Amino acid sequence: MMTIKKSMLAQAIRLSPVRRVLAASCIAVLALGGQSALAQTKVMRIIVPYAPGGPIDVTARLMAERVKDSLGTVIIENRPGAGGNIGVDAIAKAAPDGLTIGIAAVATHAINPWLYSKMPYNAATDFAPITQMLRVPNVLVINADTARRLNINTLADLIRYAKANPAKLNYGSGGNGSAGHLAGEMFKREAGIFALHIPYNGGNPAQLALLSGQVDFNLDNLATASANIKAGKLKALAVTTAKRSAALPDIPAIAETLKGFEIDTWWGLVAPAGTPPDVIAKLNQAFVAALNSPETKTRFASLMAEPVANTPEQFADFMKKELAKYERVVKASGARVD
Repeated sequence: MMTIKKSMLAQAIRLSPVRRVLAASCIAVLALGGQSALAQTKVMRIIVPYAPGGPIDVTARLMAERVKDSLGTVIIENRPGAGGNIGVDAIAKAAPDGLTIGIAAVATHAINPWLYSKMPYNAATDFAPITQMLRVPNVLVINADTARRLNINTLADLIRYAKANPAKLNYGSGGNGSAGHLAGEMFKREAGIFALHIPYNGGNPAQLALLSGQVDFNLDNLATASANIKAGKLKALAVTTAKRSAALPDIPAIAETLKGFEIDTWWGLVAPAGTPPDVIAKLNQAFVAALNSPETKTRFASLMAEPVANTPEQFADFMKKELAKYERVVKASGARVD
């Protein structure tokens, strides 16, 4: 290294003044190991374990834009597949340097570990939580024509009808082990009723089945169901969050009828395990500020989502509780993917 520097210095002496300054700058960079110049070219990436265009992808891109002033350029890398497992595994195996972070969702960090017989990552130990980003309420919706025909106007009416007419109701979901399926099984267990589960190949086919009257009710994502609720095609009976949603303040929470009931869709940001605490703290500060901005809250509200900005410790504790909750729910449902 010293031989290279001396050779370059000797050549610099014979150069013009301008080139001499440039050469001296290059020598200085080499002397510092090039670290300063390299730092300026580094780009952070957020791995989204789902395809472009969905709510998770949209909110991740929004966050990338909001933190660019404090963290620099942030790009989104979509790695869909295996229910989110492929992308999340890429997060777990990335260098713990703060330059690769990604999305942790209810599916990847609470449901999949119990749904899949083999997992490429450990949801409890392979990640360093940064902050939760948001939650989206799920909502129990019934086909509007079915509700009129059966005189079901409230959640209590639905439960009463199901108990008086065993096995006459059914509900749809986006597939075995999906959030809608597990929410439905949790609701049946807590309400003490039976309704036949009919799985579809995705959330959209399940909603179409509900709209056409092939199934009686679904527990759907509020962002997905809201348009048809407003159009009067679906009747919202209750939201699944612990309290009422600001997006549908007149619709009660299931917990008002079934005490302690709480299940919703959430996601947040994690880094690979081993990422230094000071790096996690810097990331948390940047993303929490972005989540608390009025612009972010307005944009999330249009997606029927509620921002959740918390500490790494709070997010870690939340995911631990969610993992334990879904162990019970998945095992009770008997759902398996492989």
